[in-house]
Amino acid sequence: MYSLDINFLKDRPIYQKNFDKKRPGIPLPTGDLTPVYVGVAVGVFFPVLVATGWWFLQAKNSELEQNIAQLEQENQRLETEIGNINKIKEETNKIKSETQALVSVFDQIRPWSAMLQDLRDRIPATVQIDSIKQIAATAPAQGQPLPNPAGGVELSGFARSFNDVNDFMLTLQQSRFLKATETKIMTAELVDAPLPSGATTATTLQIQLPQIVKYTIQSSLSDVPASELIRELEQKGTVGLVARIRNMQQTGVIQR
Repeated sequence: MYSLDINFLKDRPIYQKNFDKKRPGIPLPTGDLTPVYVGVAVGVFFPVLVATGWWFLQAKNSELEQNIAQLEQENQRLETEIGNINKIKEETNKIKSETQALVSVFDQIRPWSAMLQDLRDRIPATVQIDSIKQIAATAPAQGQPLPNPAGGVELSGFARSFNDVNDFMLTLQQSRFLKATETKIMTAELVDAPLPSGATTATTLQIQLPQIVKYTIQSSLSDVPASELIRELEQKGTVGLVARIRNMQQTGVIQR
């Protein structure tokens, strides 16, 4: 037969209190839990902050790389445009230099019609021009200044006296088509007067002709630009050249 052993001591109040005291457990903090919350928040905040910063830096790096790529493309485009602008400047400067060279040549034109009319207006009644010869500019010697590129002119003829030749030279020095300082009498001598046209030796034996002065005057053509001789050119009837010069002045090719 079986017997039941029942320990009723465990049901006693004193035993229950002792059992509760002996049972192990995890102690829970009591009191102010703020430091705990702060620690947890700090532990969560810094990783989140690091992750956010890393993401922000990655986004900024990607943005900077795109900006750098755009700037490089813009730089290449600007370099191409700068190259085109430099080419245009070179072509413009070339055209300007060629135009200026043509203008300088054009501005040095001395119409012979105007110069001959000027000589006719200045020659005294007692002086005769027999020939007019243009003298080309010669290469200067070493160390000497460059000569006038327009060259010079030589006048030969006859005059009634030496005073008439001198008066003719003085009037030529007042011409703006010639250089006053380089207008000089080269030769002047008494010679027998040439026979009149159609005269014979028998006729000249009956008429004693007086001696006359044979002269040679040389001068250099003026290097004053034609654009500064508009009034003189107009007075001498050179209308076409004056009109062209004024057109170039209006377009700004020649300064007024």
